[in-house]
Amino acid sequence: MFTEYLQNHPAEKLLREEGRRLYPPASDREAWDAAAEAWLPEIRELAEKYRGIPWPARTAGGFLEFSRGGSRQADEKPYFTRRRKLCAALLEQCAFPGADAGDLIDGVWMICEETSWVISAHNVNPIPGAPAPKEYPLPDPEKPYVDLFSAQTGMILALCGALAGEKLDEASPVIRRRIRDEIRRRILTPFMETDDFWWMGFKRKDLNNWTPWILSNILVCACLDPMPGKELAGVLERACGMLDRYLDVLPEDGGCDEGAGYWNMAGGALLDCLCLMERITGGAMSFREDQKIRNIMAFPRKAELGGGWFVNFADCDARPFISGERMERAGEMFGDPGLAALGTRMRGTIEDQLKDVPHLTRALDLIFHPPLAAREEKEGTPKDEYLPDLQVRILEKGRWTLACKGGHNAESHNHNDAGSFILFGDGEPVIVDAGNMVYTAKTFSEERYTLWNVRGAYHNLPMFGGAEEKEGPEHRAREVRCTPEGMEMDLAAAYGEDAGVRSFRRSLRLTREGLAVTDAGELEAEKEITWIFMLREQPCIGRGKAAAGRFVLEYPEGCDAEAEEIRVEDTRMARNWPGSLWRLKIRCPKTKTFRGEFTLRAAAPEEEGKHGA
Repeated sequence: MFTEYLQNHPAEKLLREEGRRLYPPASDREAWDAAAEAWLPEIRELAEKYRGIPWPARTAGGFLEFSRGGSRQADEKPYFTRRRKLCAALLEQCAFPGADAGDLIDGVWMICEETSWVISAHNVNPIPGAPAPKEYPLPDPEKPYVDLFSAQTGMILALCGALAGEKLDEASPVIRRRIRDEIRRRILTPFMETDDFWWMGFKRKDLNNWTPWILSNILVCACLDPMPGKELAGVLERACGMLDRYLDVLPEDGGCDEGAGYWNMAGGALLDCLCLMERITGGAMSFREDQKIRNIMAFPRKAELGGGWFVNFADCDARPFISGERMERAGEMFGDPGLAALGTRMRGTIEDQLKDVPHLTRALDLIFHPPLAAREEKEGTPKDEYLPDLQVRILEKGRWTLACKGGHNAESHNHNDAGSFILFGDGEPVIVDAGNMVYTAKTFSEERYTLWNVRGAYHNLPMFGGAEEKEGPEHRAREVRCTPEGMEMDLAAAYGEDAGVRSFRRSLRLTREGLAVTDAGELEAEKEITWIFMLREQPCIGRGKAAAGRFVLEYPEGCDAEAEEIRVEDTRMARNWPGSLWRLKIRCPKTKTFRGEFTLRAAAPEEEGKHGA
């Protein structure tokens, strides 16, 4: 799409020099004084906070911890602290021009001095014949690799030069030249001269959020570099080819199999690229009418469950940070008032844009994009969304909201969860997906499926004789059908041979009274079946039912139920589920032909569970 457009409209003729000024420099006091007035207290507070934090050392030992013991944090903590501290110093210079520039100068110089801008977990040199990561535990400065955060680092430094260039020049004109040279050496030259980076799509086709996220930052670096227009056109053309390859792997329904939280880095990063294209071409490169792009932008609105909760299948937080300003901008650009309103509600703070990974452009977008005027919220129609390519359904009826999925077990950031579901009652989670944990060396290794939150045994699915769903593209839901009340599917293929499943059909039916789950099928031999339900609250187990808070799960008589407490000790997961989750195991006697019927309904006053989360 993008490449085809440029074939008919040469990029060099489209570029507008004035479009390369992406944000006002600090010297433009009129622009900054007008835009930043509302943000001055937060910018001052951020600057004072980070001024009190010493510049951390980024050491070879910390980098080596990933290959030695699997720790990402030993390198990432000092890495991201440095960049957040630099962002805070830059914003202070722009908002308070008389502020001391020591931290700004030190931060720029210190980061330029780093051997590599790649984090330890991404130190995978893609040059053919290069040693494997465990044999190559430190980065080679002669072969700079462009990963997510090296590109983001380039963006931060480019903006330091563009916005506070005069202040840097007062110290020494060498600083801005150093910024330019390091970005060219580490980012722009490798980008233009190698086809080996997997996220470019030349050698691998299974692209994900890396592609638009990296490209959005590379395009900022290129626009702010003093290269001639002809060279910038070359960068744009090459980036557009990669964006086309990325779009080719996305489903037409716009769904993100990495989860709603990853829209921030996937659809949101694509939006960053689209906004930049429009800006540097004076609006000529505009793709606002493309239906697939419109679907990609709408995904957060479809996946929202209210109150900051989102559908969180795969490596996604149940309450993720998603840039509200980016959703608001997408809603404005693509004529989606519901998405724009969601974005307005979730705009957040400058620090929100920096505390996960430092999205400096997002912080600047927040400052220079005034929020939409508050509108009176009208009670909308109940949510009823189906993403046929992703095979995800979100359905609201009365007090209940159901999110369920078919899919397969080789999705990006996959969990073995084909056929699983999430249920909310009265706007609060009842049956949940545990979601994500802090990434370690295991997360994206051969040991991934030893992590409990990724395994089928910790999703809302049955196990047959202890056998759970398996990973791999062949393990999938089949004959998936969206119904007025939910979904139906065949899940036999989601299990491995050890489960001995001949047939297995699941039906999920949501009414105003509650949820009915029916699992029926046949096994090759008699086996005990254990159904798993991941609950937010501790259940009180009675005969044929378990009460959890204001809700009751009824299960077949003759089955035994047991609740296992899962203390949430992982810091990332605890942001979504402080305290504990409860794994309800319902075991039924050995059988060859099975039919399990479960209902989740509101509890009568005398049935309400006595336990809290």
